[in-house]
Amino acid sequence: MSEIEKIFDINRILKKIYLLVENSAKSKNIELIYSMGTSIPRELRGNEEALEALLSKVLSFVFEHTTKNEVVLSLHAPEDFLYEESISFKIDKTSIVQQTITRFLFSNEISTLLSLLNGKVIEEHDGEICIEIPFTIGELGFRRHYRLPSKSMLEKKVLLIIESANVTQSIMDMFKYFPYDVQVGFKEFQSHQEDLEHYDVIIVEDKLLDTSMAKLIIDVQMETDIKYVLLGNEENITANLFPDVSMQLLKPVTQESIFELIISLFSKDGVEKKKTDRRKEPRESLPLNDTAILEVSKTMNKNDAIYAAIEEKKQEASMVLDTRAGLENAKKLNVIYSDELKVFLDMFNKSDLYFREIVLEKSINKIKEFCIDLEKQSKIIGAESMLKFAETINLIFVYNKLDILPIYPGRYHIELRKLVNEIKKYLHI
Repeated sequence: MSEIEKIFDINRILKKIYLLVENSAKSKNIELIYSMGTSIPRELRGNEEALEALLSKVLSFVFEHTTKNEVVLSLHAPEDFLYEESISFKIDKTSIVQQTITRFLFSNEISTLLSLLNGKVIEEHDGEICIEIPFTIGELGFRRHYRLPSKSMLEKKVLLIIESANVTQSIMDMFKYFPYDVQVGFKEFQSHQEDLEHYDVIIVEDKLLDTSMAKLIIDVQMETDIKYVLLGNEENITANLFPDVSMQLLKPVTQESIFELIISLFSKDGVEKKKTDRRKEPRESLPLNDTAILEVSKTMNKNDAIYAAIEEKKQEASMVLDTRAGLENAKKLNVIYSDELKVFLDMFNKSDLYFREIVLEKSINKIKEFCIDLEKQSKIIGAESMLKFAETINLIFVYNKLDILPIYPGRYHIELRKLVNEIKKYLHI
């Protein structure tokens, strides 16, 4: 393991750690929650590899021994993080016997990692794990770690309808960084349209969302420009059932997740739409369900050349993942097939949100570049149906029928999930 210090994004480390321990958490039906203090710098200088190894081992230990169904990893730092300060990584109320925790924290493996990080164990309360590690700030004098491009994006009103008190508190604290006025609501409380109209953003957990609530939100959107965000796990999120979802917010949430969400919700060509112009505007959310797809499809004349081309493309037989073809391609290219599958996962695993965003923004060059990369990597691994999808998008550009692009983020989401599942089955992950 390299001891060379480098600058890294703490949010990226947290997301990567979650992927490393995800299967362990799911096997015990445990939800991992990140709680990040507002003084935590976005970029730190330190031993990234040792930190990643340490936190993943700590979380794996907790998942194995705890009786809790939620594990909150809290990150705290001094208010004035000027140059080098210690960040505490704490999990309290683990329900684990203290003797077991002590034996683990002072094992040779953990002690070696702590030595690489110049960290130390802080013993405070029974059943608690607390580790302090010194880090240098990534950029000196950079006091505001998440800077929104416009002041008009600040001080919005947010309503959270989330089942878990821990998740609610975590997201509330992250929004207050900007600062936002965050209120907590309950499903049964939201029975009238006027209850929602004075909010800028409503975040609903997918498990609490039903057709009646979705209809209520849609009715409010007819009158205001309220942003509607669905919170959930990647494999369970049901945004494709509700066409007026503005964005998805995936668990576990980090401070950077909230930062990126705000920019995505309130930016359009770098300029926020003014609140005074909100009423009676046509909504910009992308249609994702069958009814909405039919509405967009009405703009496509069946006599158009592109209609025939797309229909012909649909009729072509294709497999989600032709591993035999992929293995042959890998042999020709002198690469390892399993490595190429992992490359695809690294590049595209959560790219459906990005594709949705660039279609919404009508970023033609970005869409073209995305499809070029998608087509290239799909061809290598033998992802026939995904290759057909990329070729269909290319047809849309060839025939200059960009008005039908909005139906394709939903289709890409479905196609991507099928392919990712097949890849994970092949790799046994």
